[in-house]
Amino acid sequence: MVRLCVLASGSSGNSTLIATERTRLLVDAGLSAREIERRLGAAGETLDRLDAIVVTHEHGDHISGLPVLARRLRRAVFLSELTAPTIAWNGEPPPIELFRAGTRWTIGDIEVSSFSVPHDAADPVGFCFQVQGLKIALVTDLGYIPDSIRFHIRGAHWLLLEANHDLDMLKVGPYPWAVKQRVMGRQGHLSNEAVARFIRHHLDPETRILVLGHLSEHNNHPDLVRLVARQALDSRGLTTRLVVAEHRQQTEVFEL
Repeated sequence: MVRLCVLASGSSGNSTLIATERTRLLVDAGLSAREIERRLGAAGETLDRLDAIVVTHEHGDHISGLPVLARRLRRAVFLSELTAPTIAWNGEPPPIELFRAGTRWTIGDIEVSSFSVPHDAADPVGFCFQVQGLKIALVTDLGYIPDSIRFHIRGAHWLLLEANHDLDMLKVGPYPWAVKQRVMGRQGHLSNEAVARFIRHHLDPETRILVLGHLSEHNNHPDLVRLVARQALDSRGLTTRLVVAEHRQQTEVFEL
């Protein structure tokens, strides 16, 4: 059995737990170490049981708690070769394992594969995790979904995908125009409309659970995401379970 919990997902913090009987991984650490510890406890886990942390990219909403957390844990932190130099550890760094985007490796009984995503960071990646015949994919912080990403996440039984903003809300929202252009750009963030197109044309029927996350606090709303995604799922007659993750609290613990 594999247990998954999105501890937080949003423009102000991101972190996800993946756990088997043998191995426990944390993907990103965009909350304080104390808050990650609290949310892990709510999910039935403890910090000292984590085996490793894998990092998608260096933006603060994905690594703000990483230096303190890594210092406490002294567990391996997996970083891409281009992301690693961007991290300020504020002291002795933890054990660091470097990888190149597009490579695979194993942590315990979990096979990890990485792939590049289009985002304005040093070397942003998404991840697929394969264990016990299951495939788990996490893809957030991307301006669009190229064919290469569709290839990597094909066959995922559990998929965390970004649904960052509603285009109309973004256009009339409080951000400066330069920031709006960045968010809407091909190195920015994925809109609800783009997610709906992906669901209608490319979501794998094998996907049992679709978790939509990384919602903007100012330019989106969970109810709007649910409505748009549900309409897209219904248009194909898919029975995929839909969940919207938020930054204020963790999701339920999913068991696959």
